[in-house]
Amino acid sequence: MKNLPSKKIMYNAFMNRDTQYEGVFWVGVKTTQIFCRPTCTARKPKKENIEYFGSAEQALLAGFNACKRCRPLDAAAAAPNLIKRLCEVVEKSPNYKITNSELLRMGVEPSTARRQFKRYYGMTFQAYSRSRRLGLAFHEMRQGETVIGSQINNGFESASGFWKAYKQLFGTAPSKTGQVECLLAAWIETPLGAMIAIAGEEGLYLLEFTDRRGLENEILKLRKWTHSIIVPGNNRHLEQIKKELIDYFDNGRTKFSVPVIPKGSAFELSVWSLLRTIPAGEKWSYAEMARRLDKPNAVRAVGNANGKNCLGIIIPCHRVIGSDGNLHGYGGGVWRKKWLLEHEEQV
Repeated sequence: MKNLPSKKIMYNAFMNRDTQYEGVFWVGVKTTQIFCRPTCTARKPKKENIEYFGSAEQALLAGFNACKRCRPLDAAAAAPNLIKRLCEVVEKSPNYKITNSELLRMGVEPSTARRQFKRYYGMTFQAYSRSRRLGLAFHEMRQGETVIGSQINNGFESASGFWKAYKQLFGTAPSKTGQVECLLAAWIETPLGAMIAIAGEEGLYLLEFTDRRGLENEILKLRKWTHSIIVPGNNRHLEQIKKELIDYFDNGRTKFSVPVIPKGSAFELSVWSLLRTIPAGEKWSYAEMARRLDKPNAVRAVGNANGKNCLGIIIPCHRVIGSDGNLHGYGGGVWRKKWLLEHEEQV
């Protein structure tokens, strides 16, 4: 099973309810056709009755139903406790450098922190912390702080080390900060798995499920379009989308008011604008979308524009289905599209 630990490691983790493997694999029980998180407290099945999956989507597509005890869809990408704890430590003093020695004093093995952050965020803990501090330094300098002042304020003891790290991340020297833009990225947990949101001072540029195919290319295109770099952080737009997503999933919200900045051709922008007029609980076909745009022969182009939407749920491309009534491609997975449509029908 590509990209998964060995069956022996996964079996031991499942039997011991090891939180380090949350979000790494899911367990399908062949006798009950139920799939679980590795930490599920239900009675353990026999080894020969276990099947392993790299995502909740794979388990669903294999015909397994979600366990009602551990609710694997509700916490499909829930952060392990160690990641939550270390993120809280970072946010209490985001400009403070946390060394491996300090991790050990907190009872955290540095290699474990590195491995879990790499698996969950795609970067090591030290890279996460350093990016956070560099992002703060960037904003300080944009607001008039000196280079040396920003270096000291954000825990960089070595001037040469600060310049090197800064240039690697931002692509320019600290003295040229005024020529670089910085966007902030936040990881948001939802009942359908983790999403990544990226925002600048003007609004939200991207909201996608983290396992969406092609996400890396979307982020790369965003960086090139905005001539910016992206670092972990928070701002008022990220706070707003976090709250609005909670309202969407838990309280029946159907419209989003967070400012968004979509980037596309004139036709793509017209498709995305029309998508936002589809009422929650309704489904339009691609052909109907084309007719409403006065381009009845542009059905395929409408589908392509849907696929390029980088603001999932906010611009509700999941509300468009095939003329035959079937659910066709969705960047976040057809199973999520089905869930979102059923959720909105109940609002």
